[in-house]
Amino acid sequence: MAENSEEVDLLALDRQVCFALAVASRSVIALYRPLLEPMGLTHPQYLVMLALWEESPLSVKQLSGLLQLDPGTLSPLLKRLESAGYLTRQRDPRDERSLAVRLTDSGQALREDALKIPPAIIARLGMTLPELESLHKNLTRVIAAASSS
Repeated sequence: MAENSEEVDLLALDRQVCFALAVASRSVIALYRPLLEPMGLTHPQYLVMLALWEESPLSVKQLSGLLQLDPGTLSPLLKRLESAGYLTRQRDPRDERSLAVRLTDSGQALREDALKIPPAIIARLGMTLPELESLHKNLTRVIAAASSS
């Protein structure tokens, strides 16, 4: 405890940005779990599917960059999604070193079920869409600042 009551304890746990982000991350991801389980997806797999619903095919390198995951972490996710029948991985005929990840019809159809997720998360968080958009904007700034350090 600081001797001067007006001094701020810079090491107080409840003042740490890293702590708030870690708890918020775990808490929000936990809200997704019951929504994703019926679809047979984990949260990291859902992120892969989100990227592919925006654009398919993508190379593993492109996916890795979009999701900010190293290829070694991404590879097992892709294998499980391929086993589930949601995507295929094939060598790019134009560049044999590149692996193209492409949605299957089943993976594309899963998007319809996923449309229910964002409104359910918004409702569970009890925040308005403008509040969440503002939070997203600020978190994106935090990510950019941390990445450039």
